[in-house]
Amino acid sequence: MSNQRKIRSGNILIAEPFMLDPNFRRAVICLCDHSEEEGTVGFILNRRMNVKLAELVEDINSEHEFSIYFGGPVATDTIHYIHNVGDLLEDSIQVSRGVYWGGDFDKLKFLINSDLIKPQNIRFYLGYSGWSDGQLVEELKTGSWILSDVDPNYIFKSVSALLWKQTMANKGDRYSVIAQMPSSLSLN
Repeated sequence: MSNQRKIRSGNILIAEPFMLDPNFRRAVICLCDHSEEEGTVGFILNRRMNVKLAELVEDINSEHEFSIYFGGPVATDTIHYIHNVGDLLEDSIQVSRGVYWGGDFDKLKFLINSDLIKPQNIRFYLGYSGWSDGQLVEELKTGSWILSDVDPNYIFKSVSALLWKQTMANKGDRYSVIAQMPSSLSLN
Protein backbone atom coordinates (compact mmCIF):
# COMPACT_ATOMS: atom_id res chain seq x y z
CA MET A 1 0.00 0.00 0.00
CA SER A 2 1.33 3.48 -0.89
CA ASN A 3 0.97 4.83 2.65
CA GLN A 4 3.60 2.36 3.88
CA ARG A 5 6.33 4.01 1.79
CA LYS A 6 9.04 5.95 3.55
CA ILE A 7 8.23 9.64 4.01
CA ARG A 8 10.76 11.98 2.41
CA SER A 9 11.16 15.50 1.09
CA GLY A 10 9.58 15.67 -2.33
CA ASN A 11 6.51 13.67 -1.34
CA ILE A 12 3.05 15.12 -1.44
CA LEU A 13 0.32 14.39 1.01
CA ILE A 14 -3.18 14.17 -0.38
CA ALA A 15 -5.92 14.54 2.24
CA GLU A 16 -8.33 11.64 2.43
CA PRO A 17 -11.75 12.71 1.08
CA PHE A 18 -13.57 13.04 4.40
CA MET A 19 -10.92 14.76 6.51
CA LEU A 20 -12.73 16.97 9.00
CA ASP A 21 -9.91 19.40 9.87
CA PRO A 22 -10.82 22.55 7.87
CA ASN A 23 -7.13 23.47 7.48
CA PHE A 24 -6.49 20.27 5.56
CA ARG A 25 -9.82 19.39 3.95
CA ARG A 26 -8.99 18.26 0.40
CA ALA A 27 -5.48 19.67 0.79
CA VAL A 28 -2.44 18.71 -1.25
CA ILE A 29 0.77 19.35 0.67
CA CYS A 30 4.33 19.37 -0.66
CA LEU A 31 6.77 18.06 1.95
CA CYS A 32 9.95 20.13 1.87
CA ASP A 33 11.76 18.78 4.92
CA HIS A 34 11.43 15.50 6.79
CA SER A 35 13.49 14.06 9.60
CA GLU A 36 12.46 11.19 11.84
CA GLU A 37 14.07 13.05 14.75
CA GLU A 38 12.78 16.57 14.10
CA GLY A 39 9.52 16.12 12.20
CA THR A 40 8.16 17.36 8.90
CA VAL A 41 7.54 20.72 7.18
CA GLY A 42 5.35 21.20 4.14
CA PHE A 43 3.13 23.69 2.34
CA ILE A 44 -0.49 23.39 1.21
CA LEU A 45 -0.40 23.81 -2.56
CA ASN A 46 -4.09 24.41 -3.22
CA ARG A 47 -5.25 27.20 -0.87
CA ARG A 48 -4.83 30.38 -2.88
CA MET A 49 -5.49 33.55 -0.88
CA ASN A 50 -6.85 36.88 -2.02
CA VAL A 51 -3.54 38.63 -1.29
CA LYS A 52 -0.64 39.61 -3.53
CA LEU A 53 3.05 39.58 -2.67
CA ALA A 54 3.46 43.34 -3.17
CA GLU A 55 0.90 43.88 -0.39
CA LEU A 56 3.06 41.96 2.10
CA VAL A 57 6.65 42.69 1.04
CA GLU A 58 8.19 46.09 0.55
CA ASP A 59 10.53 46.70 -2.37
CA ILE A 60 8.68 44.47 -4.83
CA ASN A 61 8.42 46.53 -8.01
CA SER A 62 7.34 43.96 -10.54
CA GLU A 63 4.68 44.40 -13.19
CA HIS A 64 3.67 40.80 -12.42
CA GLU A 65 1.29 39.85 -9.64
CA PHE A 66 2.59 37.08 -7.43
CA SER A 67 -0.14 35.22 -5.59
CA ILE A 68 0.02 34.09 -1.98
CA TYR A 69 -1.18 30.70 -0.78
CA PHE A 70 -2.10 29.52 2.71
CA GLY A 71 0.81 27.21 3.51
CA GLY A 72 -0.64 25.90 6.72
CA PRO A 73 -1.75 26.80 10.20
CA VAL A 74 1.73 27.15 11.75
CA ALA A 75 3.49 30.55 11.91
CA THR A 76 1.02 32.31 9.59
CA ASP A 77 2.99 35.55 9.98
CA THR A 78 5.90 34.10 7.96
CA ILE A 79 6.41 33.94 4.18
CA HIS A 80 7.93 30.89 2.49
CA TYR A 81 8.47 30.07 -1.17
CA ILE A 82 8.84 27.09 -3.47
CA HIS A 83 10.39 27.71 -6.88
CA ASN A 84 12.00 26.14 -9.93
CA VAL A 85 15.01 28.49 -10.18
CA GLY A 86 17.43 26.90 -7.75
CA ASP A 87 20.30 27.66 -10.13
CA LEU A 88 19.58 31.43 -9.75
CA LEU A 89 18.81 31.61 -6.05
CA GLU A 90 21.62 30.89 -3.60
CA ASP A 91 20.86 28.88 -0.45
CA SER A 92 17.89 27.13 -2.07
CA ILE A 93 17.21 23.58 -0.91
CA GLN A 94 16.38 21.07 -3.63
CA VAL A 95 13.22 19.22 -2.61
CA SER A 96 12.79 17.19 -5.78
CA ARG A 97 13.71 17.39 -9.46
CA GLY A 98 12.73 20.92 -10.54
CA VAL A 99 11.44 21.93 -7.08
CA TYR A 100 13.38 24.11 -4.63
CA TRP A 101 12.52 25.65 -1.27
CA GLY A 102 13.71 28.97 0.12
CA GLY A 103 16.90 30.79 -0.70
CA ASP A 104 18.40 34.24 -0.23
CA PHE A 105 15.41 36.59 0.14
CA ASP A 106 17.25 39.81 -0.83
CA LYS A 107 18.50 38.13 -3.99
CA LEU A 108 14.95 36.87 -4.63
CA LYS A 109 13.57 40.43 -4.49
CA PHE A 110 16.31 41.57 -6.89
CA LEU A 111 15.52 38.74 -9.33
CA ILE A 112 11.78 39.51 -9.20
CA ASN A 113 12.35 43.24 -9.72
CA SER A 114 14.73 42.46 -12.61
CA ASP A 115 12.00 40.31 -14.21
CA LEU A 116 14.20 37.19 -14.02
CA ILE A 117 11.70 35.38 -11.79
CA LYS A 118 8.10 35.40 -12.96
CA PRO A 119 4.90 34.03 -11.35
CA GLN A 120 5.24 30.72 -13.22
CA ASN A 121 8.59 30.17 -11.45
CA ILE A 122 7.57 30.58 -7.83
CA ARG A 123 4.76 30.19 -5.28
CA PHE A 124 4.61 32.06 -1.99
CA TYR A 125 3.03 30.68 1.18
CA LEU A 126 1.88 32.28 4.42
CA GLY A 127 2.62 29.87 7.23
CA TYR A 128 3.42 26.20 6.91
CA SER A 129 2.16 22.77 7.85
CA GLY A 130 4.21 20.92 10.42
CA TRP A 131 4.30 17.58 12.23
CA SER A 132 6.41 16.62 15.22
CA ASP A 133 8.58 13.51 15.03
CA GLY A 134 6.42 10.43 14.51
CA GLN A 135 3.15 12.40 14.17
CA LEU A 136 2.90 12.16 10.38
CA VAL A 137 3.72 8.43 10.44
CA GLU A 138 0.77 7.90 12.79
CA GLU A 139 -1.55 10.01 10.61
CA LEU A 140 -0.55 7.92 7.58
CA LYS A 141 -1.24 4.71 9.50
CA THR A 142 -4.76 5.91 10.36
CA GLY A 143 -5.46 6.75 6.71
CA SER A 144 -5.64 10.55 7.03
CA TRP A 145 -3.28 11.04 4.09
CA ILE A 146 -2.34 9.41 0.81
CA LEU A 147 1.38 9.63 0.07
CA SER A 148 2.63 10.30 -3.45
CA ASP A 149 5.49 12.04 -5.27
CA VAL A 150 5.46 15.70 -6.18
CA ASP A 151 5.31 16.65 -9.82
CA PRO A 152 6.61 20.20 -10.50
CA ASN A 153 3.47 20.81 -12.58
CA TYR A 154 1.36 20.41 -9.43
CA ILE A 155 3.06 23.50 -8.02
CA PHE A 156 3.77 25.67 -11.03
CA LYS A 157 1.12 24.83 -13.65
CA SER A 158 -1.95 23.30 -12.03
CA VAL A 159 -5.10 25.23 -11.17
CA SER A 160 -5.08 25.16 -7.37
CA ALA A 161 -8.86 24.66 -7.06
CA LEU A 162 -8.61 21.46 -9.14
CA LEU A 163 -5.37 20.09 -7.68
CA TRP A 164 -6.88 17.67 -5.14
CA LYS A 165 -8.96 15.95 -7.84
CA GLN A 166 -6.00 15.95 -10.23
CA THR A 167 -3.59 14.32 -7.77
CA MET A 168 -6.17 11.71 -6.75
CA ALA A 169 -6.95 10.88 -10.38
CA ASN A 170 -3.22 10.63 -11.17
CA LYS A 171 -2.88 7.94 -8.48
CA GLY A 172 -5.14 5.74 -10.65
CA ASP A 173 -7.31 2.74 -9.71
CA ARG A 174 -9.60 3.37 -6.75
CA TYR A 175 -8.23 6.89 -6.25
CA SER A 176 -9.66 7.95 -9.63
CA VAL A 177 -13.10 6.96 -8.36
CA ILE A 178 -12.55 8.79 -5.06
CA ALA A 179 -11.53 11.93 -6.97
CA GLN A 180 -15.03 12.11 -8.43
CA MET A 181 -16.73 12.13 -5.03
CA PRO A 182 -18.39 15.44 -4.12
CA SER A 183 -16.82 17.41 -1.28
CA SER A 184 -20.07 17.24 0.68
CA LEU A 185 -22.18 14.13 1.18
CA SER A 186 -25.28 16.29 0.85
CA LEU A 187 -24.43 16.63 -2.86
CA ASN A 188 -24.97 12.88 -3.42
